Amino acid sequence: MPKPHPVILRGLVKQYEVFRARESERSSQETRRQLEDLSYTLCVSTGTRTVEAALAFAARQLDTDLAETAHGRPLPVSLQLAN
Repeated sequence: MPKPHPVILRGLVKQYEVFRARESERSSQETRRQLEDLSYTLCVSTGTRTVEAALAFAARQLDTDLAETAHGRPLPVSLQLAN
């Protein structure tokens, strides 16, 4: 499975967090629909079945991408799995 681009993944997570906050502040049918759409998109983008798994995957992937960017090269697999 191709991995999602970090910018796209970060944007999806941020949008999910925004709509999750809106849903807890003032629930509406439109907000719930948008939250469901974002949850689905996160799951499809990360190859997971639940939004919790998608967010966990996104966190790991974004941490790995950040580390690779900081070091200018991919980290060894043993270091990527240590998180």
